[in-house]
Amino acid sequence: MKEAIVYVKSEPAGRLKMTDDKKYIFHYDDAYFADRQKPAVSLTLPKTQRGYKSNTLFPFFFNMLSEGANKRLQCRQLQIDENDHFSLLLETAGVDTIGAVTIKPLTS
Repeated sequence: MKEAIVYVKSEPAGRLKMTDDKKYIFHYDDAYFADRQKPAVSLTLPKTQRGYKSNTLFPFFFNMLSEGANKRLQCRQLQIDENDHFSLLLETAGVDTIGAVTIKPLTS
């Protein structure tokens, strides 16, 4: 299983996981969820205590990835399969993203 911490404005907001059978799970951290002033990660992932599950990478996170020539270049340099969207997300969404959300691999 691969896991990452999702940050909103540098504050931990939740966890994103890819299970061994390539299912995706996102859930908000309890402290982030409890603070009513903290925004949801996205409109498609409103704050809730139950986790979100999907057979594909959630569109909000998928749309943080590069496309076309930039994606091919990143994958080649990072030695990541172009179809391994989760690994590419973990390697490229940690800094300098367009919005307030960043994603960093969970280190044990």
